[in-house]
Amino acid sequence: MNRNILRLVASLPGIAMGATGVRWLVQPEESSKGLGMPLLDGIGRSTQIGDFSSFFLGIATLIFLGIIRYQGHWLYAAALFLGAAAVFRTAATVFHGTDMATAFIISEIALASWLVGCGYLIGKTDAKIGSPGIKLRRPVQKPSEGTK
Repeated sequence: MNRNILRLVASLPGIAMGATGVRWLVQPEESSKGLGMPLLDGIGRSTQIGDFSSFFLGIATLIFLGIIRYQGHWLYAAALFLGAAAVFRTAATVFHGTDMATAFIISEIALASWLVGCGYLIGKTDAKIGSPGIKLRRPVQKPSEGTK
């Protein structure tokens, strides 16, 4: 697969996550409504804005690191956070009786799967052509017979 096409495909979740993170910083009221929660007051508001912004912008950063450096493990890290969010939403329903956030869980699993697939393809193409971001060690040379 063409590297630039793969980068474009992998960037789509990063763009969405980045936009959501920035939205939490500039329009927290609308962002909280979009996730089905009220915007809290005081320290609760600070926690909401800080935690959600860092979650979404952190995932976007991991995705763009993977795209720029062309290293799939960064995409796996981003997928880990999205997959964990789906698991913990499910745990909230099972252990604490919350409403099942099915639409959010499905989107988190879909995005995590997308990123794992892109990370795999990056690793597969990277193994064929070599990564420009990684310097390989020089092979150890055996001393020639003339030198001791």
